[in-house]
Amino acid sequence: MLRPMTQTTDFGFREVPRDAKASMVREVFDSVAPRYDVMNDLMSLGLHRAWKQAFVAAIGAGASDTLLDLAAGTGDVAFLAKKRGAGRVILADINAAMLGVGQGRALEKGLASGLDFVCCDAEHIPLPSRSVEKVSMAFGLRNCTDKDAVLREGFRVLRPGGRMHVLEFSKLEVAALRPLYDAWSFKALPAIGQRIAQDGDSYQYLAESIRMFPDQPTLAGMFEAAGFERVAYRNLSGGIVAIHTGWKL
Repeated sequence: MLRPMTQTTDFGFREVPRDAKASMVREVFDSVAPRYDVMNDLMSLGLHRAWKQAFVAAIGAGASDTLLDLAAGTGDVAFLAKKRGAGRVILADINAAMLGVGQGRALEKGLASGLDFVCCDAEHIPLPSRSVEKVSMAFGLRNCTDKDAVLREGFRVLRPGGRMHVLEFSKLEVAALRPLYDAWSFKALPAIGQRIAQDGDSYQYLAESIRMFPDQPTLAGMFEAAGFERVAYRNLSGGIVAIHTGWKL
């Protein structure tokens, strides 16, 4: 069942008009793109690399598969998937600056063959229905205005037997660690962002967006509402992040 549409949506802890969020998110990532990879290491204490390795292993894209990587950013997931044997990877992102960094990294790594880059909104994917075997999205769904629409689009472009995979920050399960996690998120991250990227506000938004994102069971229910079956999730690092999956059967 579709959830009722409202006129506003969250932008971190703020309520903003629905039609304004996409451009506001784009401005955030325009700002952080040049230092995004460095900041990922600092923000996660390097854990994002292990999370992405586990994510790409779960995707398991083979030589005959086309993987659509939504919110591809600077290409981490796509490059790992290619190294693990994915046949073709389509990197899609709403932010041209992030994709530009990804294209430069692909050339540096000698991975340009078998990669396509598409600047698009994940709510409106410019691909035919039933055209890919795998869809992935790492740390991007929480920035989308209509998350249900993204999941429906992922379902639409998948071939029967295909699977969608989402890696996203989630609800920490270890209650005793939550005060420390909150201090790191809301005090340390904006300060690091200001020092390294000269942009504390964008990292304040990113920390807030994590807290506003649906928890594990809620997101699993959203997968099912989009049409996916055999929906499951796996927590990593005590639930700081989780890998969600759903099959199109």
